[in-house]
Parts: sequence; structure tokens; C-alpha cells
Amino acid sequence: MVKTYPVVEAAPGSTRQVLSDSPDLMMVRFTFDTGAEGALHNHSHVQSTYVHSGRFRFTIGEESFEVGPGDSFVIPSNAVHGCRCLEAGALIDSFTPRRDDFL
Repeated sequence: MVKTYPVVEAAPGSTRQVLSDSPDLMMVRFTFDTGAEGALHNHSHVQSTYVHSGRFRFTIGEESFEVGPGDSFVIPSNAVHGCRCLEAGALIDSFTPRRDDFL
């Protein structure tokens, strides 16, 4: 069964749309305007991020790095992380288990 989820504002200059979910896994698309930020935060979920388009500077813990289309990485559970969009684009994030706060 295919379910459609709404696009919601995640923060100024960014949107979030759940693409699919089950109790054990969730996939979410985030879009960012140039200069928009994903504020530093943490959560208990393991997160995998795939850069669909654009350029981003990510911080995970004490490490910062730049990523672009085709790059991917994993953010461990409870790691403090965030990003700044350098060039407008989209990220595809997977979370395990599902982030019920996004539903």
C-alpha cells in the first residue's frame, strides 16, 4: 500500500516529507534553500543520510565535513549533529527505528 505524506516546514528555508515508514524504519526527504540550517540536535535513532542534490556542511560531534550529490554517511544514535546548506538541495534520510515525532 502506498501512502502519501504532507510536505511540512522543518525550519526556515527547509521542508520535510516522510516518504515511507514502518515501526522499524523510516525514509524522509528534506529540502534546503541555500543558507538554511538544520540546527544541532540529537536523537536516539540511527540515521543514514544520502545527498540527492546540493552541497552541505555537516557537523557530527566534533567533526565537520562537506558533502555533495551521491555522498552518504551514518549518524550514530545520540550523536549531536546538524548542517548548513551551501547550495540548495535535498537530503534523503533513513531512521531506525521510525521517528514517530515526524508522523
